[in-house]
Amino acid sequence: MDILETLCTLNACHGPSGDEGEIAAAIETLCTPFVDSCRVDTLGNLIAHKKGSGAKVMFAAHMDSIGLIVTHVEEKGFLRFGKIGGLPPRSVLHTPVRFRNGTRGVVSADCDAKTVTLDELYIDIGAADRAEAERLVSPGDTAVYDAPAFWAGKDKLISPYLDNRISCVALLLAMERMTAHENDLFFVFTVQEELGLRGARTSAYGIGPDYGIAVDVTAADDMPGSKHAASAVTGGGAGVKVMDASVISHPSVVQRLEELAKEREIPVQRDIIRSGGTDAGAIHQTRAGVRTGGITIPCRYVHAPVELADRRDVEAAANLIVAFAGAKLEKG
Repeated sequence: MDILETLCTLNACHGPSGDEGEIAAAIETLCTPFVDSCRVDTLGNLIAHKKGSGAKVMFAAHMDSIGLIVTHVEEKGFLRFGKIGGLPPRSVLHTPVRFRNGTRGVVSADCDAKTVTLDELYIDIGAADRAEAERLVSPGDTAVYDAPAFWAGKDKLISPYLDNRISCVALLLAMERMTAHENDLFFVFTVQEELGLRGARTSAYGIGPDYGIAVDVTAADDMPGSKHAASAVTGGGAGVKVMDASVISHPSVVQRLEELAKEREIPVQRDIIRSGGTDAGAIHQTRAGVRTGGITIPCRYVHAPVELADRRDVEAAANLIVAFAGAKLEKG
């Protein structure tokens, strides 16, 4: 499975939080050859099952993205919008966007860009007036970033929505590479993570896993001027989640992941971030509690219109997923 090709397939889908049907269908097509069954639950989570008699293990990678939602069409055809998830106003300024129906536009502002707020942004779709705009877009329609994905240098990948499409790619890579396993494996591509870990909460309750592993990106600490609010760096290997604002990973899971990485010579690094969270935050509180951890991919510029990750970290994350899926784990 080619990383860039698979990422581009996912990025071509419309999939902001609450409207993930298109990307769920694409992922189901990609993962069906590697699992025993796939289903979509009530909230829209895609749950792929690879049967086993051992411990019940849930891997969760959210497939939704942040986005823009139209709230008003102005007389001259410009679109005012609200945010879906954490949308940074200054980052989205002058960014190309696209709607589900193929309509494209660009985000601009009616103020000084240095002090811009979400209320001062609008989308220009090239419409002459409100009537023309309303033939293309209606209030409630959603838009996503519209930028290409490409390799920069030997190993760096630049793309919109690496959060969290690159983790979906890592999970698909792992599924492709798995051979014999004893555990009962659930690969869940969750919805509405960007709005509060909603899909992880309902899917974990339905599955009732013994172990939960959130697969997500994490903030990278290797940019100019870093305040060291994160611990991982791009190219340093897969992150083993220790803590973020949503979870303190179960010590036994952290230990097992690090042991497996050492045994299999998989490059890893500890992942601690001061703010932000992953699906692990919902999974570990499910029912009477779940032994939960995380496998992460360091990412620069998270939630910006384009983000950056390292191919070697994606490969390491996929290999660590395979290792944990095949490990001897305690049931119950």
